[in-house]
Amino acid sequence: MIKKLVKILLIIAFLVGFFYVNNNWLTVSNYTIQSSEIPTSFDGYRIVQVSDLHDATFGENQQRLANKIQQAKPDMIVITGDIIDSNRYNLQNSLDLIDQIVEIADVYYVTGNHEVATNDVDRIKEQLTTRGVRVLANETLNLERGGEVISLTGIEDPLMGEVASKMISDSRMPSDAFTVLLAHRPEDFQAYVDAGIDVTLSGHAHGGQFRIPGMGGLVAPGQGYFPKYTAGIHEQGESKLVVSRGLGNSIIPMRLFNLPEIVVVTLKSS
Repeated sequence: MIKKLVKILLIIAFLVGFFYVNNNWLTVSNYTIQSSEIPTSFDGYRIVQVSDLHDATFGENQQRLANKIQQAKPDMIVITGDIIDSNRYNLQNSLDLIDQIVEIADVYYVTGNHEVATNDVDRIKEQLTTRGVRVLANETLNLERGGEVISLTGIEDPLMGEVASKMISDSRMPSDAFTVLLAHRPEDFQAYVDAGIDVTLSGHAHGGQFRIPGMGGLVAPGQGYFPKYTAGIHEQGESKLVVSRGLGNSIIPMRLFNLPEIVVVTLKSS
């Protein structure tokens, strides 16, 4: 009887530990984007992408997450939406992270569907802006380094009322610079391709929530079952899409074989 009880307790402990690791162990995925369109001054430029925090917590006051971002040595930090969760909205939990990472590098942000769903999106943007985050709402910035320029465009989530192609058009993206687009939704990849975007950073898919080893994600918002865009780099023509698996959870409260992820994109001139 005692042996059976011990065995049951060991199984329970294993399962608790297994699910804890699946949802709390921070990983870093590194990708290199190589192009002759990238100016030599931006060769080696590191973009750290944070996506879909969904009010998850990594250490006291987000210290573990902030440390992981700092260790990646970013030249720029981008947040591709859903930094909060509309179902358990706790903005301060996200601001704890923001207060730390704005001291590391310039931070840029675009909305996700959950910010819009709170009906508090203006205050969220205001709080981020007050802390030094550059909120991009269908607009383009030129980033200068060593006298050379790349273009950074950010578009709102479509819940704000416009389709991706219209928002990109409104952003006045230049045609003669290497362009990085921040856009929450990967399922709109065709619109990014049609707009001539060089590389798009997206999230939203949560890695497919449950990942099946060797097959990929099981389900993603906007894509349904066995979605195409859940993680990694996707290419169509000259356009590339980098999809973050994200950090937190929303309606489905558990990840499986899908560790929380920070993405590091390194630009390489060729």
